[in-house]
Amino acid sequence: MREICHLQAGQCGNQIGAKFWEVISDEHGIDPTGTYHGDSDLQLERINVYYNEATGGKYVPRAVMIDLEPGTMDSIRSGPFGQIFRPDNFVFGQGGAGNNWAKGHYTEGAELVDAVLDVVRKEAEGCDCLQGFQMTHSLGGGTGSGMGTLTISKIREEYPDRIMNTHSIVPSPKVSDVVVEPYNCTLSVHQLVENTDETYCIDN
Repeated sequence: MREICHLQAGQCGNQIGAKFWEVISDEHGIDPTGTYHGDSDLQLERINVYYNEATGGKYVPRAVMIDLEPGTMDSIRSGPFGQIFRPDNFVFGQGGAGNNWAKGHYTEGAELVDAVLDVVRKEAEGCDCLQGFQMTHSLGGGTGSGMGTLTISKIREEYPDRIMNTHSIVPSPKVSDVVVEPYNCTLSVHQLVENTDETYCIDN
């Protein structure tokens, strides 16, 4: 079954990712506890693309949540679908990236990336036939852009023959809250061109 491993990095990536799982769970007839309550066999036909089946017939998203500070993770956990995720798949630091691409890519992020890869490896090993990876992240901050692209390049090294797909939120001058957004974005785009097969650029 052509499984997809989903990653979400940084505040923006995690907020969009959390919403993505709400929508996809609803589509498959899965409630916030991971139990199937659907009304059509079609809902279960391709469920393995995004979910692992756990004991007791529960469905668990094949998702890895990444951030350099705990705040957004806490929000997801206390959100409507917070209990559906595998607790070990929340990988976070304490320092934050301070909207600094280099912190996410070279210092703070580099310290956390091995822990992320351990979780990714575990998810990939549980797949029959891994199709590839998808990431939601923003390019304007520090974690989604810096650590997001670091994670992508490391995954690319380890799984060179798998698809790498990103949904990248590109900064907009209309809602800019960080003066260094253009730098973070430019540094990220270079990485994405090198290491992804498809990047969907989404206007913020």
